[in-house]
Amino acid sequence: MPATLTAAPRRRLPSGLRVLEVTLTGWTSLVIVFLYLPILVLVAYSFNSSRLNIVWESFTVGWYRRVWENVPLLRAAENSVIIAAVSTVLSVLLGTVGAWLLHRYRFRGARGLQTLVAVPMVMPEILMGISLLILFATAGLGLGFTAVIIGHVTFSFPFVLVAVQARLKGLDPAMEEAALDLGATPLQAFWLVIVPCLRPAIVAGALMAFTLSWDELIVTFFTTNAASATLPIRVFGMAKVGLNPMLNALSALFIVATVAFVIFSDYVKKLGR
Repeated sequence: MPATLTAAPRRRLPSGLRVLEVTLTGWTSLVIVFLYLPILVLVAYSFNSSRLNIVWESFTVGWYRRVWENVPLLRAAENSVIIAAVSTVLSVLLGTVGAWLLHRYRFRGARGLQTLVAVPMVMPEILMGISLLILFATAGLGLGFTAVIIGHVTFSFPFVLVAVQARLKGLDPAMEEAALDLGATPLQAFWLVIVPCLRPAIVAGALMAFTLSWDELIVTFFTTNAASATLPIRVFGMAKVGLNPMLNALSALFIVATVAFVIFSDYVKKLGR
């Protein structure tokens, strides 16, 4: 007779562990509700026709139309995209090259340089903003696009560097040696062999740098002027005046963009496996 497969009986947990399991499950559910319920309410009220966020009147998409018709907001969004794109490119270049140099070469002061690079990641943004403002004023560099991009690159490229360094530690050094033995120059070996292996880390670092630059407020506040005001600056100014329903629609668009970034980042991680 053919043997029949039977499911193994599930072992019953002791009463103490069952209580702990139920408690942790309930606590996790409360945390999830606490985190995501306000977001769901915000998205729902972005379709509310009332100018008061606490009163529901009727369904409308008018606030989204108002967002697309608001010229200062669109100009600020354009500034944010330009600044985030430029700072991301510079951060990727600095972070990738810096990670490779720290990984490939050993020189005096490398550990101290590594520490200095990591400082912007943990430094309070208010201190960085004030210090950059003093630096630009002392150097005679006016506030605007250039100052904002320099400020964003300062705190963005360390994240790229850390991501690329983590990827470099898992690479086989024999790959570069084989490329050099086959006649490639050090630059060709780096570009044709090392960079393709680092692509997932570079893309992940670029996404992080773009996101940090896109939603940065404090450092931008100290380095921008009226012509280079970004979207977070405009939103902050609108929020100080009062609860504008357009902010709900704008926040909902930000949430959709964030979800898209997360999905794309997960896709990049799968490609790197």
